[in-house]
Amino acid sequence: MSDQGVKVAVRCRPFNQREKDRGAKLIIDMNGAMTTIQNPETPNEEPKKFTFDFSYWSHDGFNEKDDGYLEAVPGSKYSSQRRVFDDLGQGVLDNAFKGFNCSLFAYGQTGSGKSYSMVGYGCNKGIVPITCDELFKAIEAGDPATKYEVTFSMLEIYNEQVRDLLSKDNPKGGLQVRQNPKLGLFYVVGLKKVAVGSYAEIDKRTQEGTANRTVASTNMNATSSRAHTVVTITFDQISKNEAGEETKKSSVINLVDLAGSERADSTGATGDRLKEGANINKSLSALGNVISALADLSSGGKKKVMVPYRDSVLTKLLQNALGGNSKTVMIAALSPADINYDETLGTLRYADRAKKIKNKAVVNENPLDKLIRELREENEKLKSQMGGAMPVAGGAGMDPGEIERMRKEMEEEIRAQLLANQEQMNEMDESFEDKLKRNREEQEAMGAAQANTQDRKSKDPHLVNLNEDPMLSGVIFHFVEPGEMTIGRKDATPPPMIALTGLSISKQHAVITFENSEATVKPGEQGAKTKINGVPLTGPTTLQHLDRVLFGSNHMYVFHNPLNPKAPENTPTKIDWDFAQKEIAKHKGFDTASAGMSKEQIIAQEQILELLPMVSEVNAISEELNKHRTFEVILISGAAMEGYGSKKGAKVVVKMKNLLNGNTWLWERGKFMNRRYMIQELYQRHLDGDEDVMKIPKEEDPFWEPPEDVLIGTANVFLQSLSYALDFDDKLSVTDYKGVEEGNLYVNITPCSDKGKPLDEDFFVEDPQELLGKPFHYKVTIKSAEVNKAKYSKGLHVRYKVYQDEDFTSTPVIKATLSPEFKHHRIITYPAVNEDQLGYFEQGCITFQLFGVQEDSVNDNRLMKMTTKELRQMEQLQNPGMQRRQTISGEASEESKLRNELEVLKKKFERLEKKEKRIQDLCSEWKGKPVEEQQFEPFWRHVSAVANSSGNKLKTRVEILNTVIQSQKMTQEASAGGAQNGSNGSINSGAGSKACIIQ
Repeated sequence: MSDQGVKVAVRCRPFNQREKDRGAKLIIDMNGAMTTIQNPETPNEEPKKFTFDFSYWSHDGFNEKDDGYLEAVPGSKYSSQRRVFDDLGQGVLDNAFKGFNCSLFAYGQTGSGKSYSMVGYGCNKGIVPITCDELFKAIEAGDPATKYEVTFSMLEIYNEQVRDLLSKDNPKGGLQVRQNPKLGLFYVVGLKKVAVGSYAEIDKRTQEGTANRTVASTNMNATSSRAHTVVTITFDQISKNEAGEETKKSSVINLVDLAGSERADSTGATGDRLKEGANINKSLSALGNVISALADLSSGGKKKVMVPYRDSVLTKLLQNALGGNSKTVMIAALSPADINYDETLGTLRYADRAKKIKNKAVVNENPLDKLIRELREENEKLKSQMGGAMPVAGGAGMDPGEIERMRKEMEEEIRAQLLANQEQMNEMDESFEDKLKRNREEQEAMGAAQANTQDRKSKDPHLVNLNEDPMLSGVIFHFVEPGEMTIGRKDATPPPMIALTGLSISKQHAVITFENSEATVKPGEQGAKTKINGVPLTGPTTLQHLDRVLFGSNHMYVFHNPLNPKAPENTPTKIDWDFAQKEIAKHKGFDTASAGMSKEQIIAQEQILELLPMVSEVNAISEELNKHRTFEVILISGAAMEGYGSKKGAKVVVKMKNLLNGNTWLWERGKFMNRRYMIQELYQRHLDGDEDVMKIPKEEDPFWEPPEDVLIGTANVFLQSLSYALDFDDKLSVTDYKGVEEGNLYVNITPCSDKGKPLDEDFFVEDPQELLGKPFHYKVTIKSAEVNKAKYSKGLHVRYKVYQDEDFTSTPVIKATLSPEFKHHRIITYPAVNEDQLGYFEQGCITFQLFGVQEDSVNDNRLMKMTTKELRQMEQLQNPGMQRRQTISGEASEESKLRNELEVLKKKFERLEKKEKRIQDLCSEWKGKPVEEQQFEPFWRHVSAVANSSGNKLKTRVEILNTVIQSQKMTQEASAGGAQNGSNGSINSGAGSKACIIQ
């Protein structure tokens, strides 16, 4: 027995092209076995440190040879594929020869490099192919007296269903997973296991599995990044012991490429009423719980720990690998860019937890005769149980129906175990040579077809698939034959020449005509959904070399024409999934240029590209299940979205609309993705023939949501006027997220006393800095609103936040009118204005959100007779401007800012003009008085009061006036009475001079 912890390694990949384009910052560093990660938001903080068995730096320090192989630059710390194998894969191989079970896991977020480490690309082969290759090399150099037998299987777990990737036909609902009652281990019923005699045969089977995986994921609209792939190699060594008995040393090698580790909680699904309801999320969360429980068990800190293996299909099948008889290795793939900090930190913590697990591996060696005898004895025992009366444990007090149900379940389990035992005995009875011969006959037939494909690729026009997973791109080929080729569903009459299955594929979907080295494509029937280079296909269109073709929701292809290989100008030589998705996004009105974008804007762009194909898929399922819902990706400014959890930057959300009554909902990315997984699960049940899908209660339906108030639009009031103690009173346009005007809002914001009384008209601040340290009050008044659409008459209300508000302030709901009078007032008080509050006045704004009340009712019963597809088409015809261009910006409208600034300047100018006119009037009044009534002190007090309320510039001007007045006053006091008229003349002249100065 070997007691050993799980060996854990982490590996950091290079920047991908998107990360290079946006100038991503590196957050990972490695030194020996230590890995550090730096939070990009707090660059002055100490990096977080983690230590593993191995830390592999593959970010840089390499050269690419002519054949594409990546080799380390002398003196660099670059870790090549070979080095990773030498450290990890070789140990797996050595333990397999000793008879230990072995398991190797690859963990990390989508795009972090898991598949590169496990499988590799081109000549940079990963751990799996190198291990298989080295296994057969070791067999060739092994003991001639020992007989070696290798079998291979490949499966995928998606949405809690098991698919055999070596079989084109999988039962509805997937293969069954059952438990061996004797060993306590779980196994897959009916999984194909093929005998292999060389690495080349394993390689061909892997290609077959990848092709089947691609077809299945495309047909079932499954997201490959959310699936787990498990390759199992059973390695048997049969030899004779000292007693002359044949013994078998058996090792099971599990090579597991786990699904992307994106965490549901990080995407914002926490607010969903159906939180984590989908099976799609089960496996990884269950795996995390198992690892945590095993770590607690291994540390000895808790005496009683229940390890939840039964919580998912994945953890059932990997029970032995994780906590039992297995030597286990985990390699965690790290994304190096600052934008992935949260996910990468999560991966490091996950790996740190896994290294605490201790396993107890034993050599699996038993006499063959004993194994066969034990299986036969177990079968006889099971048959006798079937024949007799089976007592139901705990049956006392149960009703007869419940007892009968449990008895049937027990019978089913026994039959399944009998079948599994019989299959195992049949395998033992059939010689390995016969199994190998059967496998090679299958492969010869497949090899001939593959050779034909490779030969035709350089000669004949063809469509080749694109997939979000690079491993699954370039796997499916459809050759375009001369004449007309039909594309559609296999149940069409007559059958199409290229049969596609999946969402939004029509029976007669499209027709490709190839004549004189030129291909054209046209819709096969009205309403068939096809896009060429992101543009919907409406009539015959010429296909050019490297054109992108999307049939339905997820059959994406690139057209290759070797007979006319001239591509349109600006077409890249290599087309990938991202390029095709950006093209679709651009046509839908999203700005996909990344130059000069902020980090938040780059994240928004990536979310758009991620969500668009998902929304297309969910719309297709809505049509097929007739759910009367349509979905759309939209961008909303941070200010407009504040009620939905965002405070800055543009927010990418999904709008769901009820096509029967126009009700809408805004879902954050996390909530939509959670619902999408549930919708996929619902659709899978529909494909499996579950009739209850169409009768699901609305509370359990992922398409249903209770009515909630809808954000009609927003209006911004910039507060610059407050910094000059000026009021704001205006009619504001209420615009939706696309900039469409939905109505008006009448708002007043006025500086006031603490009781709400407006300040005197003469009160004015020239320099906002004068407000610092002084009390300040202002009143927000929402007078009324006007909206354009009758559906909002069910009720309207406004809400807003001001600086440092945690909660919204809302007006009452006004019903049965499109012109509600809100008459809302609120006084905001600052005991002493500080720099932050003054900055809020000068740069900030109040975003008023206008909401409409929605009710769960149908306004027009005729709509109930229409299908979802018909309603969506009608919606698109009624809203031809739906593709209005959307830019990824979180800034409030620049036009609104400028308009507000202009208003402030106008009011400042008007206020100055008023005060200046008042001073001129005072001078004129003083000049027009009789000489005996011309009192200097009262005149000075009046002029000073007006001037000092007008700011520094007028103060300066009054200082000039003061000099003139004081000079004239001194002259008057020094003169005799006979000089009175002269003095008066001088004063009059002074007053006239003052008037000139003011003007």
